[in-house]
Amino acid sequence: MLGSIIGDIIGSKHEGYYNRIKSTDFELFDKSSKFTDDTVLTIAVADWLMRDPKHQYATLVKIMQTYGRMYPSAGFSHATKAWLNSDEPQPYGSFTNGAAMRVSPIGWAFDNLEETLEVARRSAEVSHDSEQGITAAQAVSAAIFMARHHASKAEIKTFVEEQFHYDLNHTIEEIRPHYDFDCSCEGSVPEAIMAFMDGEDYESVIRLAVSLGGDSDTLACIAGGIAEAYYGSIPKEIIKNAMHHLPSHFRKVITDFAMATEYQMPKCIY
Repeated sequence: MLGSIIGDIIGSKHEGYYNRIKSTDFELFDKSSKFTDDTVLTIAVADWLMRDPKHQYATLVKIMQTYGRMYPSAGFSHATKAWLNSDEPQPYGSFTNGAAMRVSPIGWAFDNLEETLEVARRSAEVSHDSEQGITAAQAVSAAIFMARHHASKAEIKTFVEEQFHYDLNHTIEEIRPHYDFDCSCEGSVPEAIMAFMDGEDYESVIRLAVSLGGDSDTLACIAGGIAEAYYGSIPKEIIKNAMHHLPSHFRKVITDFAMATEYQMPKCIY
């Protein structure tokens, strides 16, 4: 979960056509780095998992709206803003990556894959109830679940390809030259997973995801969540810098989530 949030913060400054970068050589943080809607709703999902053991739709909607209204300038899309501010929010069939970007806590919260996939589906359906939205949330949560249970990259790749029909048979080096901004599930979630596949550690995964020059905060958020679960460690300075950008109540949710679930805070290295 923290790996997703850190990815979001690092990717935030390269969001958009004029800020994008097509290289892995960049400063991870600067004054423009910030958390975005990816982090806000990831925290909301973690809070939901702790508050509601039945994992009900209505509870998640209420919690997401509460967090979203607290941070209206976090970068929400027009459709999501309307949903967050609606008195009767309904799913709006989105096929974008919004459900996948917020799902990482679910990959840590359960001790079996079946329940992980079911709750991931529920978390998507409150807003992103398209087949693409649900598939993306399930694929990311499954990858995190498998990674934290010490599955190999080959095993994760095979499962995601067979279960969710994503084509993961490319490298970031192959994709980067022609890749553009794409916030659809099918145009961003496989690429984020491929960044994880190509990386050698947490930091290199984040750099690869951002280097695509696309929806950089979400690409790094998704890839970072899987990388955290797989490698189990993040450089100390990266964690320190990221935490500096988070409000205290976000940090409390992360700590409480680690105490209430199977989530294991990443080890600090270096």
